[in-house]
Amino acid sequence: MIDWIRDHAWATWLGIAVVLAVVEMLSLDLVLLMFALGALAAAAAAGLGAPIWVTLPLFAVVSVALLALVRPSIVAKLHDGPTLQTGHANLVGTAAVVVEPVDRRGGRVQLAGELWSARALTDAAFDTGTEVLVTQIDGATAVVTSSGTSSLSKEI
Repeated sequence: MIDWIRDHAWATWLGIAVVLAVVEMLSLDLVLLMFALGALAAAAAAGLGAPIWVTLPLFAVVSVALLALVRPSIVAKLHDGPTLQTGHANLVGTAAVVVEPVDRRGGRVQLAGELWSARALTDAAFDTGTEVLVTQIDGATAVVTSSGTSSLSKEI
């Protein structure tokens, strides 16, 4: 058996890589995957005729390098999902229609099918029917600014 492993070192390393990859699919921690890739590097070296004293350190160096350099960024990408805005923060950036004139002191807009108290972000004043853009939600008040159009939007 040892003679076969010595004569077919590339196949042995390939077998080790496959076993590590299969076990990785059960753990999903990406540690064994890095060792499997290290075993693939050793299999490639053995296939090119490298002796065991070259393939073992190559396996170790490639595995440790992948664990230290590649795995952290992959894990960070996998765990970093999209930031979901919930509640009223989700309304920022949407269009609203003025139902009572809005100025710096107050007014009312229709936003997401509901009536909201509103105030202008700047000294501008908006007449009834004007489309405005919500820039922030301050408590129960929508802070609005000009949207650049005066017709109703499909977002409302």
